[in-house]
Amino acid sequence: MRKFQKVSSVILTAILTGALVLGCGAEKEESKADDTKSAQTEVSKEEDTKTEEPVTLLVAAAASLEYSYEDELIPMFEEANPNITVEGTYDSSGKLQTQIEEGIEADIFMSAANKQMNALVDEALVDKDSVVELLENKIVLITSADSTLDLKEFTDISKAQTVAIGDPESVPVGQYSQEALTSLGLWDEISAKASLGTNVTEVLNWVAEGSAEAGIVYATDAATTDKVKVIAEAPEGSLAENAIYPVGIVSASANKEAAQKFVDFLQSDEAIAVFEKYGFIQNK
Repeated sequence: MRKFQKVSSVILTAILTGALVLGCGAEKEESKADDTKSAQTEVSKEEDTKTEEPVTLLVAAAASLEYSYEDELIPMFEEANPNITVEGTYDSSGKLQTQIEEGIEADIFMSAANKQMNALVDEALVDKDSVVELLENKIVLITSADSTLDLKEFTDISKAQTVAIGDPESVPVGQYSQEALTSLGLWDEISAKASLGTNVTEVLNWVAEGSAEAGIVYATDAATTDKVKVIAEAPEGSLAENAIYPVGIVSASANKEAAQKFVDFLQSDEAIAVFEKYGFIQNK
């Protein structure tokens, strides 16, 4: 009987030892599997990083977009897309159109009017399918903040002795100004005493500094400084169509995937909220 008990004890010990060994082996195998999975994940992350090659985009945008782009939109986009750097060049839409026609290596064009965008689409220099009529702006009459002129309505611009407007030949805000003043029967009178700015920023600065008693700019530009005050918007019906800001991808771009990401970002709720903060209106 004692012999049987002794044998049973030996067998039980052997079974328990075997179970312990098997358990340890299983834990080691599981640990090894976890280590392998972790290593594969790290390799996958490294491969993803390697595939995201650094890209630099050049955005050619209307001068009235500079503050919203540089102060908020570009930093927001770059933070969400660390492999993409966005650089902006800002001027009148007409000048930017000419630069694209002459071969500037821009990836994206955003103009302050459909005229320049449509011209580039017709010349096959901007991809037609990429164009989005994104924003709307307003045309306003302004004076310097400390002006003593008694101006209350848009048509009171005729009371100013010196006036600043954008050059209608190349500056969309100048084209809108000419259209509004023509429909109001004031173009001949105002153009005779007007200084023509090369972009809307120049017009704004002339009025802010007192070089011109009054001027016509976008509402968004007037909102960027406390050195001017808005007298009135262009009367309803004085413009054939609203001041629309379209954006599109330049056909010669070598970074179209990244460019499309930026165009998509500009249409996001987050970006639209920034545009509205600067006085733009989403075009619907």
